[in-house]
Amino acid sequence: MATSHAVVIGSGIGGLTAATALHRRGWHVTVLERAASLEPVGAGISLAPNSQRALDVIGLGDAVRSLAAWQGDGGLRTPAGRWLSRTSSAAAAERFGGPLVLLHRSALVDLLRSKLPDSALHTGTPAELVGPGRAGGRKAVVRTSSGDIEADLVIGADGIGSTVRATLFPRHPGPTYSGFTTWRVVSPGVGRPFSSHETWGRGALWGSHPMKDGRIYGYAAATAPAGGRASDDEKAELLRRFGDWHDPVPAIIASVGPGQVLRHDVYQLAEPLPAFHQGRAVLVGDAAHAMPPTLGQGGNQAIEDAVVLAHHLPADRDPGEGLAAYSAARLPRTTGIARRSVQAARLTRLSGGPAVAVRNGLIATVSRLGPGLVLRTFDGIPDWHPPQRTYAAGAEDGHRTRS
Repeated sequence: MATSHAVVIGSGIGGLTAATALHRRGWHVTVLERAASLEPVGAGISLAPNSQRALDVIGLGDAVRSLAAWQGDGGLRTPAGRWLSRTSSAAAAERFGGPLVLLHRSALVDLLRSKLPDSALHTGTPAELVGPGRAGGRKAVVRTSSGDIEADLVIGADGIGSTVRATLFPRHPGPTYSGFTTWRVVSPGVGRPFSSHETWGRGALWGSHPMKDGRIYGYAAATAPAGGRASDDEKAELLRRFGDWHDPVPAIIASVGPGQVLRHDVYQLAEPLPAFHQGRAVLVGDAAHAMPPTLGQGGNQAIEDAVVLAHHLPADRDPGEGLAAYSAARLPRTTGIARRSVQAARLTRLSGGPAVAVRNGLIATVSRLGPGLVLRTFDGIPDWHPPQRTYAAGAEDGHRTRS
């Protein structure tokens, strides 16, 4: 019997994880990337225990944890520096079965690429789904400049502006602007230690997290019209907005070189899709369920998608039943997390003085009543386990594997 062939459109975290997971299940995999080279966005990515367990399934969890910084104690602050709540990394790890870790996106991309054959990745190759095929019948068809490719499976991992999604669900309204924009930086460091923190101001936030190699991952968000850009440079815009916030925020911004600030408007799929598949084509990651980054679960959910998809798709069977099972498993979970992300985003976008004061007072009160109450708001997200057994080192501690 011929090996089943899967074509992945898009080489982001979700696409590469799906390709790796399917390759491990015996699929012949082709990844088509529009960009001329695979240059990951210069930013960090936080991986919660849920996505680490998914990476354990494909043999990468331990490698990720060895490269990553394990997030220490931290919390939520005001722009003046007052702590609204403090979080314990040990308590979070105990509750959710493992730590939150942070690494550069390029490190994760390199690990995923290392698990694929060199011939699997094709950069500089725009691709278009021209026919989703039919389970049990005709194959899907992908069009490239070099000709059409027939595939047993096509995975749309082409992000928030997914053309694959538009082909599968042409009546869906597509992404909508969330109302805020984001900035991301990787700083060389500020020469002194500090606690991880996220700081909420009026319609704006900043987060600072040390990386394992001494660099700092910083991110910011603020309410702004779609399409806006700084007239001079984005570093100056960050200093204008956050330069008077507490230490080390101004120092982190000052340490970043010219042109090293990434800015992106945040779009989301406000209306859930009716399914994540049609025929022999399927969606993963932002193409399926783009959400605000306020819970830090965008990349984590893409990794979950990929591993669950491969679990339901053995290479020696027609994909129809497996794709239906994938949609049934992923649609409710990602829809719920997306809604919670939107709710959290609303809190960060509050800008009126009285509303911000009430918000901060409630957070501080809940924190004083017990850190467990704060952690409880994340229940059902990082404590997820994949549907198959994982194989990470240290399985006896119960934090990384589940039968």
